[in-house]
Amino acid sequence: MKNTRIKSLTVAFLTAIILSVSSCSDDFLEEQPRGVFTPEFFTTELGVQGGLTYLYENMRYIYGFAYFLNLGETGTDEYCAAQSANNNFYDLDLAGRGNLNSQSGFSIGRPWGNAFPAINTASGIIENAEAVGLQNSIIAEARFFRAFNYFLLVQTYGGVPLDLGSGELKFNNSAVRTSTRNTVAEVYTKGIFPDLEQAVADLPESPRLTGTVTKNVARLYLAKAYLTYAWWLENPNNIPTYPETTRTDPNGNNASYYFQQAYDLAVAGIDNPGPYSLQEYYYDLHLATNDRNSEMMLYADRTEESQIYNGGASLGWTGPGDGGAPNTAVWMVTSNYTTISVDGVAAVQREAAQSYGRPWTRMAPSINVFTETFADKQLDSRYDGTFVSSYRGNWDKGGNDSPTLTAANGMEIAPGDAVISFLDEYDADVDYSVNGGNIGGGQLPGRSDYVINLNQINRRFYPGLWKLGTYRTDNGGGLGSPNGAITRPFPIAKFSEFYFVAAEAAVKGASGAYSPRELINVIRARAGKWRFDNGEQKERIEDNSDAMVAATPAEIDINYILAERSREYFGEGKRWYDLVRTQKWNELAGSYEIAGNDATDHSPTVTTRTILPHHYLRPIPQNQLDALDMTEEEKAAYQNPGY
Repeated sequence: MKNTRIKSLTVAFLTAIILSVSSCSDDFLEEQPRGVFTPEFFTTELGVQGGLTYLYENMRYIYGFAYFLNLGETGTDEYCAAQSANNNFYDLDLAGRGNLNSQSGFSIGRPWGNAFPAINTASGIIENAEAVGLQNSIIAEARFFRAFNYFLLVQTYGGVPLDLGSGELKFNNSAVRTSTRNTVAEVYTKGIFPDLEQAVADLPESPRLTGTVTKNVARLYLAKAYLTYAWWLENPNNIPTYPETTRTDPNGNNASYYFQQAYDLAVAGIDNPGPYSLQEYYYDLHLATNDRNSEMMLYADRTEESQIYNGGASLGWTGPGDGGAPNTAVWMVTSNYTTISVDGVAAVQREAAQSYGRPWTRMAPSINVFTETFADKQLDSRYDGTFVSSYRGNWDKGGNDSPTLTAANGMEIAPGDAVISFLDEYDADVDYSVNGGNIGGGQLPGRSDYVINLNQINRRFYPGLWKLGTYRTDNGGGLGSPNGAITRPFPIAKFSEFYFVAAEAAVKGASGAYSPRELINVIRARAGKWRFDNGEQKERIEDNSDAMVAATPAEIDINYILAERSREYFGEGKRWYDLVRTQKWNELAGSYEIAGNDATDHSPTVTTRTILPHHYLRPIPQNQLDALDMTEEEKAAYQNPGY
C-alpha cells in the first residue's frame, strides 16, 4: 500500500485556530477570537498561548456534544435506543434496526475529526518551544494533549497515523492527501507513553490556571493508557486488531508488566493527591452548584457568560444537529416528561433546571440498569445521585396560578410536589389502568403522585440523567431558557478513577500496598454516605459506609469492577470503552430488557444484540476516506475490517 496522508487534518487545524485563538488571564483561560492565523504566527509567544488554549477549548467539540453519549453509551449495558431514536442510534445499538458503517450518523467521526487538529497543534507547540522560550511545564501541557488525543483515537479506531505529513509526531503545515496507519503498539509506545511520562515529570502539582492539567492528571492518563495497553497485549477473547500485527510489545514487556505499571502510577496518584480529593458525598460530586469541585480533574468547560465563550453554542436555542461545541448530550437521554398532564394542566414543564432540561428521548436506560446495576437503592446513594426518580410540579413557573391540581387518587398536589415517581422497590399493587398523568403512570393507595415500577419502564418514559442535567443561574424564578445549550462543564476525568485503575490492575495480577477490595471499598464507603435525598427532595443524614464495605465480596473480579464503574460513572460516555478494553462487551451487553414506545406499555421484552468482533473498533469515517488520494482498494485496506 502506498503512503497516504489525510488532507483534512491540516485544514481542520488551521480552521480551528482561526475560530478561537486565546491568551491567558491570571486565573482562567481567556479566549480571544481572531480573524487570521497562519503557521508563522504559531512561532510567536502569543500564537503558542493561543494554541494551548485551543487544546483546552477543543475538548468541548467532543465531550458533551449532542451525540457524545450515543458514541460511548448506546449499545452497552447502560443505554439502548429510545422512542425518538433514528439511525444515528439504531446503528450503534446493534439490535437489528440499523447498520453500523463508515457513514453512521454524527458520532463515529467526531473523535477522528477533532483529535488530529489538536495533535498537530500540540506538535507545533512542542517544536517551537525553544524558539519561543517556553517553560518545560508549558510544553508538558502540549505533550499531555497530544497523548490524550492519541489515546482517544487508538481506543476508538485502533492504530492511527503518527505521521500527519511531515514525519512521525512532527508539526505539519501543508495540506497532503496521503496517510499510513501505525499499529496499536506503535501508537502507544511512540506516541502516548513518552509524552505522558514527560508530562508527569514536568507538569506542576497544582494547575497553572483554573482547569489546566497537572502532574496528577498526567499520572491518571498514563495509568489508564498502561492499563488499556496491557489488556490489548493479553487479548483474552482473541479480538482482532487493526492494522494487523502480533500482540507483542516493541520494548519486550508483557501484559503483566503494564498492569503493574498502571497499578503503581494509580497508587502514586492516590498517595500524592495534590489539589484533588474525593467529595465527601456522591450527591455533591454532580450537584450543579458544586461544579469544578476537587474531584473533577479534567473537564470540557462551558460558560453562561457569553455565547462566544461557550464554544459558539446558543444560550437560547440549540438543535440536535447544530455544529460547534454545544453541551447537549444529556438531552438525548431525557425522556419526554413534558407530556405529563394532570387535571388538564401541563404539570411538569420544560425548565432550565438539573432535573428537567430538553427532552430529546433518543436513548433509554434498560431495565437491567435498575434491577441489576443499581439494585441497592437504599444503602448506596449512587442511584439517587445519578437519576431523576421523581418529576415535580412546576406549572406555577410557567404562568399558571392554580395553587393545587387534583392528581392520583383524587388527592391534591401543589407546585414542588411529586407528580410522577419511579418506585425504588417493585410494588405489585400499582394500578396502571388509570393511565395517570397521561404518561402511563399508575396509582397506589394513599399516594398523590402517579408511580411506575422500574422493572416496567418503556422507551418513552424512564428516569432522566440528573448528574449531567441543565443548570442556569438566570432563570429569574421562572422556567428560564431550557432550550439553550447547557453551560456546565462536562466531566472527563475524576480523582476517583485512580482507585478503579489500581483495583482493575490488581485484579489482573498487580501487587502493592492496597488490595482490590481495599481500593473499591474507599469508593463504596463514600457511596454509603447521604446528606440529601434527591428523589424525595429533602435532607437525609445517613451513613451506610460500614454496611456498604461489609457487602463487598471478599474476592472481587473484573465483572465486579465493571459493575462498580457503572454505578460510579453511569451515563458519562465511558461505558463502551470500558467494555471494549476488558473485552466484556458481548458478555455484559448482548441483550437487554425494556418495554415498547408507548407510554402505557409496561410489558417489557428482551432484545438481543449482534455484537461481532469487528465492532470492537469503530469505522473510519467515510468523509476522511473520501479525502484520500488513493484507489478504492487502498481505501478499503485503510478502513477497519467489517465496515
